[in-house]
Amino acid sequence: MPESKEDDEQVPDMSLLDIIDGKNEREIPIAKFIDDIGKFSESFQPPASAELLIGAYTQLYNKYKSYEASLTRKQQHLDVKIPDLENSLKLIQQLLKKKEEGESGVVRYSLADNIYAKADLDYDGTVNLWLGANVMLEYTYEEAIEFLAKNESRAKSEAGEVEKDLAFVRDQIVVCEVLQSRIYNWDVRRRRALEQKA
Repeated sequence: MPESKEDDEQVPDMSLLDIIDGKNEREIPIAKFIDDIGKFSESFQPPASAELLIGAYTQLYNKYKSYEASLTRKQQHLDVKIPDLENSLKLIQQLLKKKEEGESGVVRYSLADNIYAKADLDYDGTVNLWLGANVMLEYTYEEAIEFLAKNESRAKSEAGEVEKDLAFVRDQIVVCEVLQSRIYNWDVRRRRALEQKA
């Protein structure tokens, strides 16, 4: 059985590492910007085709889109978590203030969106906090304030990191899109030049 043309063709030994220029502080790869596509193509044995280069940058682009989706979900989670922490912190600070003033009595609280209920409160100095995974713990007001303040600070810090990472990933997506276009245009010009010579 004769060998096909595809079996005779050699494919350049190329990996994602060839189009990555290191990683940022959170281990997200940095897309390598190629100034001279022809020279970069010739750096492989045999020279890399436009299809192979576009395929490599498409693979990297898809990886960045995955990072972007993950970071966007994380940002949305933090956008809900931070206001909840702030509200819980304000509520417990209010309870501590009422306890220090020696008050007790009926208060209104939010049962659900736009639904309020009345409760007879005795400011005994303790509060129960949901920690997740069906776990609730009792804290003193002071412990609860310290715990929630620490979680709020950590969540805000994490939100800042997520925002930076999202901006970085979106920049890398743009680099990949630009390079895919440049490689395609380089290939069109190269093919035209070869046709003119023939």
